[in-house]
Amino acid sequence: MLNCRDATRLMSESQDRPLTTGEKLALRLHTLMCKGCHNFGQQLPVIRLIARNYAGRTDAPDDDDPGSGTRERQENDPQT
Repeated sequence: MLNCRDATRLMSESQDRPLTTGEKLALRLHTLMCKGCHNFGQQLPVIRLIARNYAGRTDAPDDDDPGSGTRERQENDPQT
């Protein structure tokens, strides 16, 4: 029987590779009994889409630009 951590890991992996029949069965059995993991499985495609869209933003900080770091933004933000 899968625990929630293993179930969510398998759900994430299923986005990148096909699961084996045993993995699919164990995951299905777990999500039938666990409402939280069931909900996560339904939300995962949306989370992935949002992450991909965010990664493609032109206003996202550039890792190669030292002036785009979080610390500098926090220092310049009067609310933090």
